[in-house]
Amino acid sequence: MRHFTNLVASGAILAASTVALAAETLNLAHFVPPQHVVTRSTIEPLQAGVAEAAPDLTIQVYPGGELGSGPLEQYVRVVQGTADIAWGLPGYTSTQFARTMIAELPGAIPQGMTGYDALWNAYEAGLLQDEFPRTVPLALYLSERNIFIMKDHEVRTPEDVAGLKLRVSGSAAASVVKALGAVPVQMPAGEIYNALQTGLVDGVVTGASAVGDFKLDEVANSYTYGPNLGHITFYLVMNEARYEGLSEAHRAAIDGIAGRRLSQFAEEGWLESANAVTEQIKAAGDNTVIELSEQEAAAFNTLTEPVTQQIVGDLGAKDVLSAMRGE
Repeated sequence: MRHFTNLVASGAILAASTVALAAETLNLAHFVPPQHVVTRSTIEPLQAGVAEAAPDLTIQVYPGGELGSGPLEQYVRVVQGTADIAWGLPGYTSTQFARTMIAELPGAIPQGMTGYDALWNAYEAGLLQDEFPRTVPLALYLSERNIFIMKDHEVRTPEDVAGLKLRVSGSAAASVVKALGAVPVQMPAGEIYNALQTGLVDGVVTGASAVGDFKLDEVANSYTYGPNLGHITFYLVMNEARYEGLSEAHRAAIDGIAGRRLSQFAEEGWLESANAVTEQIKAAGDNTVIELSEQEAAAFNTLTEPVTQQIVGDLGAKDVLSAMRGE
């Protein structure tokens, strides 16, 4: 009897050890504060989806650069295995993601089409994979449409930005800004506040959600909506070897939420944040909020939209643009 009891006890210990060994924790790195919209729009849906399918698979988040402070190194951080998963912007390393960033350009995405569908259309057609080596993309999506966020400058016509220094996130927005006669200044989002405050830049071309995420309302005082200034692309990627090394059940848990589904959560969350911030800007009472008419916006669009065809032609990427549009 004692021998049987010992066997049962040993079996229980072995079973417990097996369960413990089967549990996995993946680390997820990003460089923005925990209260940034990426948490509720992208990270929390990923965590919830994985936890529902595999309770023994945990995603531990390291915000604010805890696994490395450089926002430009997010992708490399995953490839090198410092992070299992990372969130970032293709624009910060534009040369690597030249075709992916076509989605950022003015008029690239048809009216009524989502950004995430456009990006996944091209990715699943095999046209973007080589821009994501050694990783598995979990989410690809777009921000809301970019606006002008200015300090002490009201933008109503293209002439109003001529010669001004405007912060951009990447090469796509830089080309748009140049087409308007302004000077693009590329820098990470975390540096915008000080750049606006000190006059290093006169304004910013980015989505309205950034105003809330980086407290830009404290240094900006004029906002212009309406011109087609494009969008910003985002990725959430996982180290390919780490993904392949997971159990079949854990891979299935990730696959169940990743792709278009997670990208939809991310993009819709971004749009909700942008709409809420816009209402706050309007309600503050100390801002100039300019909403251009179609005719007023057209003066900008005639300058910005040709940039798209020029870049697509230079890249020889008409197939990418067509795939994004579902043509």
